[in-house]
Amino acid sequence: MGKQQSKARQKQRVKKRRIVQDSPLDRAVLVRDGAVLDMVRDAIRHKEVLLAYQPIVRASNPKSAAFFEGLIRVLDETGRVIPAKDFMHSVEDTETGRELDCLALEKGLRTLKQVPNLRLSINMSARSIGYRRWNNILNRAINARSDIASRLVLEISEPSAMQVPELVMDFMDELQPKGIAFALDDYGSNLTSFKYFKDFFFDIVKIDGQFTQEISKDLENQVIAGAMANIARQFDIFTVATRVASIEDANTLNGLGFDCLQGYLFGAPTVHPPWGKQENSTQAA
Repeated sequence: MGKQQSKARQKQRVKKRRIVQDSPLDRAVLVRDGAVLDMVRDAIRHKEVLLAYQPIVRASNPKSAAFFEGLIRVLDETGRVIPAKDFMHSVEDTETGRELDCLALEKGLRTLKQVPNLRLSINMSARSIGYRRWNNILNRAINARSDIASRLVLEISEPSAMQVPELVMDFMDELQPKGIAFALDDYGSNLTSFKYFKDFFFDIVKIDGQFTQEISKDLENQVIAGAMANIARQFDIFTVATRVASIEDANTLNGLGFDCLQGYLFGAPTVHPPWGKQENSTQAA
């Protein structure tokens, strides 16, 4: 068991002791959370995972997908998806989180091998940069197939990137010359600074949904999102507006200068992607 995972379990035990005298509801929530994490660990151990694919479309031509995002889905013993919100925050800085990143990368790279014209983004934590297994998976794939790197986008969330900024910068400097693109995900979800555009050489920035949802009715968010899109354009950074759910919002974001849009308006994440009978079994490569 990794040190991070051991520390996480120790914290959970301490928390359990603290609420022994608390309400039955508190105890029930703790038991539920512990059961969910146990299910996640079991699923990862048996590689019971899938990728769900969501299109990212061109704002000027929404019928045309610029690329797809591969979102990891963890299954319980009955085959149902365990909601990411129920466990992701608890595992992202642990050994379990690193193993989950490895499985997502394996699945994504397999898809890129099978679908020659596809461009695909895969989420990762900045903590996985120093994880040997994750790096070995990536290096084997891009060394075996010269076209893989140019079709792979690695997404790192803003909060994750800010935990170890120097490590992220060095990682990007190493892999961008090989053709891999990098996206800054959830931009605006934290203590955002426009300085990131100068310090980091991200290829893509994805604006957090809090600024894009119902933006057609929110003049203040129009100003903020428009400023983000304009500054990114000055740094030659491709922009993606996320969580787009209405045609009115899509038109507004297009008018503000966003390059691409992502959201349920254009398609929910699906394990049955449009490129045909793509193998998406529960066993990772």
